[in-house]
Amino acid sequence: MTLEKLFKKNSTNQYLISFLSVFFISILCLFVRDKIDYKIVGYLLLLLVSLLAIFLEIKPVLLAAILSALALDYLFIEPYYTLHIDNAQDAFLLIMFFIIALINAVLTNKFRRMQRAIHIKETRASTMKLYNTMLDSLSHELRTPIAAILGSIDTLRQKEVHLSIEKQDNLLSEIEKASMKLNYQVENLLNMSRLESGYIQAKLDWCDVKEIIYNVCNRLIEETKDHKINYKIDDNLPLFKLDYGLMEQIIYNLVYNCSQHTPKGVTIEIKAKYDVDVDYDSHIDLIKKCIITISDDGYGFPPDEINRAFDKFYRFKSSKTGGTGLGLSIVKGFVEAQNGTIKIHNAEQGGAVFTLEFNVDCLAINSLKND
Repeated sequence: MTLEKLFKKNSTNQYLISFLSVFFISILCLFVRDKIDYKIVGYLLLLLVSLLAIFLEIKPVLLAAILSALALDYLFIEPYYTLHIDNAQDAFLLIMFFIIALINAVLTNKFRRMQRAIHIKETRASTMKLYNTMLDSLSHELRTPIAAILGSIDTLRQKEVHLSIEKQDNLLSEIEKASMKLNYQVENLLNMSRLESGYIQAKLDWCDVKEIIYNVCNRLIEETKDHKINYKIDDNLPLFKLDYGLMEQIIYNLVYNCSQHTPKGVTIEIKAKYDVDVDYDSHIDLIKKCIITISDDGYGFPPDEINRAFDKFYRFKSSKTGGTGLGLSIVKGFVEAQNGTIKIHNAEQGGAVFTLEFNVDCLAINSLKND
């Protein structure tokens, strides 16, 4: 909890803080009253009022200003322990102190209100911009598969038009592809909603990463039919404690992203390995890691935009294909939900490289035979 949030917890706390702050400063200065001029005490109390004005509401600050003026008069302006003032100069200085403290409190409070108003306005503007971007993306990404589905269904329902079996199969295939694309976009929206609301909680269990990779790539056969997929997976890859569903979505989004944003004929390479950080002096395993790398030999990311690859709804300026710009941001969220990290860079020979790293518990597959 920040200092400002603590001060704002309730109004009673604020008044108490005002009173105690003035009290402690006054007591401290009282011990050295004979060694310092009362004007210095006035400056310290004025500084205190200024600091309180940064954190507290206006009424507690006004209370601090009034208490400061009374403490200055009662404890530090002769005659002591009375509100009586002997000369006009001290009376004028006390009045000026009180006026300056009040003006300072009011102006600081107004400045804080202006800052809050500006922050709210900027937040609303940012939210509206994000909302409009999302609508622009969805208006295309959802309309296209819906139009394909409706068009194919309309053609199939036309009784006066004779369609060959091959033509019917093609139309049904178009419906299936459009439905899969529509389902993918809806899933991404739901996943982003879950991430934004903080409802994502990884359910860790023993997972066969090799199985997840092959299953996902089988689901993406149609999307990757014009690409070549190379697998470089350790033969003795152990089981890892990960969230099976989240890992499926991570691999799916990354492979799908490679297939959609690279030319035909590009090779997509998927690596998975087990690694251990070792203390070579003691030969003790420190950290067990699951490392997955997905790369392609396409064009890679624009160097000046690569840092925005994981931003929500961001689409690269040079991108010719559509997309909502959610896939990679969801990947990052799902990786971090499992306490993992994801890094991205362009390969020297061309193409994009995604590296996922998870610190995990592992279980050798051959050990299961003994159960």
